[in-house]
Amino acid sequence: MSPGPAHAKDVPAAPGSGGIFSPPYLAATLTFTVVMFLTGFAALAVVPTLPTAARDLDGVSLFPVVAGCFVAAGLFGGVLGGHWADRSGARRPLALGMVLSVVTLLVSASSVSVWQLAAGRFVDGLAAGLVAVSVTTAVGQAYPEHLRPRMLALLSAGWVLPSLLGPPLAGLVVQWWSWRAVFYGLAVLTALPAVALVLVLRRPAPHPGSGPDEAVEVPAGRPPLLVAALLSAGAALGQYGASGWDPRHLAAVATGVVLLVVFAPRLLPRGTWRGARGLPATVLLRGLTSGTYFAVEALVPLMLITERRVDAVVVGAAFTASAVLWAAASWVQGRVLQHVARHRLVTAGALVMAAAVALAVAGCSGGPPAVTAAAAMPLSAVGMGLLDPCVTVLSLKHSPRHRQGHTTSALQTNMNLGQVAVLALASAVLNACLAAGAGPLGGYRAAFALLLLPPLLVAVLAVRARAID
Repeated sequence: MSPGPAHAKDVPAAPGSGGIFSPPYLAATLTFTVVMFLTGFAALAVVPTLPTAARDLDGVSLFPVVAGCFVAAGLFGGVLGGHWADRSGARRPLALGMVLSVVTLLVSASSVSVWQLAAGRFVDGLAAGLVAVSVTTAVGQAYPEHLRPRMLALLSAGWVLPSLLGPPLAGLVVQWWSWRAVFYGLAVLTALPAVALVLVLRRPAPHPGSGPDEAVEVPAGRPPLLVAALLSAGAALGQYGASGWDPRHLAAVATGVVLLVVFAPRLLPRGTWRGARGLPATVLLRGLTSGTYFAVEALVPLMLITERRVDAVVVGAAFTASAVLWAAASWVQGRVLQHVARHRLVTAGALVMAAAVALAVAGCSGGPPAVTAAAAMPLSAVGMGLLDPCVTVLSLKHSPRHRQGHTTSALQTNMNLGQVAVLALASAVLNACLAAGAGPLGGYRAAFALLLLPPLLVAVLAVRARAID
């Protein structure tokens, strides 16, 4: 991999031995930061463009498939990248993920049908899974423990500018030119850093036999790729089933649920869903918190625009504020609160998220102004910024060096599963209330009340993820 502290495991670095921009870590720090910046820019610019692309390709009814392909492939890519990183280091899956990121943009840009667009999103999800898991694994392999929170905070900050520039620039390009130009332009922007990444990661470790890219014999056996593929198929079938209500679509939903229930536990540490102490608890926390956050991010804007008649510019400002405050809170936990126990910061972040959901509940009432609910998004991002890097640090603390790729793939898998499950449950409550004759705001109020449970559960379970020195 890059010329990072490949021997950190053997000779632990002292807290004062240099920061993430000191000479031993500089190349890795700059490379990973650019990768995350471009990943965020592409993600935040592409997603608002997809509805226009689906409309032009006469595929609006299949839009859930286009969106779902990304999540489904991400599950598979995360498992593949994690096992690969454990066996031979993070550089190969990371480099492949960046190359695939360029390929998928070209495939999507040249789409002649909605199915080609879906194929492009599938490859993009595979690339995103490889990159996300590989970068996290690379941080664990290239930096000593005391620098990991700072590096993770910097990676979070890499999404700030994309959140400010990506969506509006993409909207202008679509309005003045075409949606295809967004994909082609992003492919050009991503190509040069992808090449630079491959070149940087080709450098040998400074101490042969101790570098993170040296092949390590993994006792876990062959990768569970078939299980990951079936799990991805289950997620894809669920998304396809959401595009209609005829027997074929309902059968797809049922099949998807069965596949998820049967195969998801095989990709997670034993005891994850009961919150067993150590690594299983950290993986569970990632699923609960990410599921809550993204459910808030999906349902609050929908409620504000359709029921409270809030201008889109206000919702857009909430998205921007969320990205900025997430990065700021992440910086605070990595620099100002670095001496606070990580599990305590997880508890604090979870309580902030619960307060944010309470604002969303209040915003569904007739009394408080609509901006009350809009504030739930940035406040929830503050909670995520505090706790999310801490969950990652704790997971790496609980993992032996040769299993960190497996750990990060489990975190990625449960993050995706959490997003699917929590949002689905909240949507089911909303639809059930509407079917029972409750008003729309009453349905949203019940759905947001349900979202109070996961962060409160995280606040209680955080101590089970505590790192024991």
